Amino acid sequence: MKKGGGRNKGFSPSMEDESSISLRQLMVNEGLIPTLEDEEKRRVVLNKLRKIVVRWVKNVAWQRRLPQNQIDATNATILPYGSYGLGVYGSESDIDALCIGPFFASIAEDFFISLRDMLKSRREVSEVHCVKDAKVPLIRFKFDGILVDLPYAQLRVLSIPDNVDVLNPFFLRDIDETSWKSLSGVRANKCILQLVPSLELFQSLLRCVKLWAKRRGVYGNLNGFLGGVHMAILAAFVCGYESNATLSSLLANFFYIFAHWQWPTPVVLLEDTYPATGAPPGLMPIQLPCGSHQYCNSNITRSTFYKIMAEFLRGHNLTKDYLKPNFSWKNLFELYPYANSYTWFTKIHLSAANQEDLSDWVGWVKSRFRCLLSKIEEVYGICDPNPTEYVETYTKQPNIVFYWGLQLRTINVSDIESVETEFLKNLNSGSFQGPVGRIQLSVVKASQLPKNGECASNNRSKKVTKTCWRIRENKQCNNVPVYSHHLPGYVVGYQKMANREADGMGG
Repeated sequence: MKKGGGRNKGFSPSMEDESSISLRQLMVNEGLIPTLEDEEKRRVVLNKLRKIVVRWVKNVAWQRRLPQNQIDATNATILPYGSYGLGVYGSESDIDALCIGPFFASIAEDFFISLRDMLKSRREVSEVHCVKDAKVPLIRFKFDGILVDLPYAQLRVLSIPDNVDVLNPFFLRDIDETSWKSLSGVRANKCILQLVPSLELFQSLLRCVKLWAKRRGVYGNLNGFLGGVHMAILAAFVCGYESNATLSSLLANFFYIFAHWQWPTPVVLLEDTYPATGAPPGLMPIQLPCGSHQYCNSNITRSTFYKIMAEFLRGHNLTKDYLKPNFSWKNLFELYPYANSYTWFTKIHLSAANQEDLSDWVGWVKSRFRCLLSKIEEVYGICDPNPTEYVETYTKQPNIVFYWGLQLRTINVSDIESVETEFLKNLNSGSFQGPVGRIQLSVVKASQLPKNGECASNNRSKKVTKTCWRIRENKQCNNVPVYSHHLPGYVVGYQKMANREADGMGG
């Protein structure tokens, strides 16, 4: 298909429509379409969160001793983004929601202490964690059983409109770097939704390509593949590329375009508005649509670039004849056969004293996977980092195991020792504050993979661990009050401090 090709001219419109209907039915069968109950539950969660942050910011204004008329006028808001904001979430999806507050509400004292304590006091809220060291700092918690990631942006205004225009330069003046990064997801979402000619077709296409990417093992930014924002921009690009489209023609055109794309030519949605200057970063540069010269963060390596391109080409070869008799979309979404594709695998065994420590440890290690992948490539060449997480049930300690495919037929197994040594140095150089778990790297044959089926067969969509790390709340700690910097004697919340530190303060 070529640009503007639309429906395949060699076949009748009814055949196009029937193909799209079968594709939509596959989406339903795979559970990609949320129920009305799922939609209502998330709407209620967001409405409750908005009320909480409004009450929070007025309390902060009172602590700052602002005049009563300013306390009455001030406001904070919540804006969803990510899969929920784009309307492509599923029944198991998290909610990414940005909290936007006014100039006087700081992230350190007011967001991470005052708002956190307010959330912890709610009976609907559980598992509240502050993730302060991430590229986008956030509070992570469950609200009525739904996992919520809540970063914070501070604007230089007194009151944030409920539906603040995050593309308006008036609201973006003089904001700090953390707020700018926090706003990028919401801004990208809004631009994409404004650009696509048909919202329903874009959402359906994005659901399909995300399912394809997860099944074929090319989804996940931390593993060096395509993340959610990458997929959204690629899908939006294809939607704007083709007029008079159907869902089936869009999906086929998606693979045609990117199987033949001349990387590292960047994918740009707003080519005329933001002309590129200099060489774009990375092997597969994808420009964010919401700002000049800003590109999606990417961890793509030589290995993962090769895998992604191979899957684009496979997708094109499977879908180019999508209107022929007996064509089945199911072939496109087959699970990647890791055990049949590689002779050797790098085994990454992570363990900790208990499940809570393991979750923190795995999250920290996964945040450094880009470094590990690069080191394995230096020693063994092409490596395919399968994101599936396994558990060895026969060992006592809680554990998570990964198996990454190696393309070589003959391997010096002992070389993995140098990789482990170098990667441990990288892990220890960071700011991880939880109990350090164990990591053991080894090289195994395909015959030594788990016997319960091929990699990924038991874990199509369920995520065992959430990739993050958090500030630990040690049970051997004391609650120490944090006093307001602006209202003497007023406690804004409590922080955990080790007993020895608390004793030192008392002395």
